Amino acid sequence: MLLITGTFRMASAQLEPALPAMAAMIDASRAERGCLYYSYAQDVRDPHLIHVSELWTDQAALDAHMASPHIMAWRAQWPQLGLSDRSLTLYQAGNPRPC
Repeated sequence: MLLITGTFRMASAQLEPALPAMAAMIDASRAERGCLYYSYAQDVRDPHLIHVSELWTDQAALDAHMASPHIMAWRAQWPQLGLSDRSLTLYQAGNPRPC
């Protein structure tokens, strides 16, 4: 499994207008083959900081996601949404277990 975690920032005036685009991205990603989890979450202490969490079955599923039309559309919206400071990290996840 592949785990992606990270953050990005949204311009204050664009946060509310960005919610439908973010929801569309989440819904389309969750419907993809190999997507086990996909979420954005607003930081409680810093409302313009958005946390990203993704879990994919394998590299092929992630590659297909990165080439999907919905991710291309999402990325094309970044400048008008004021998305900045994107920082994501990919981890190879082993055997999951409850903690």
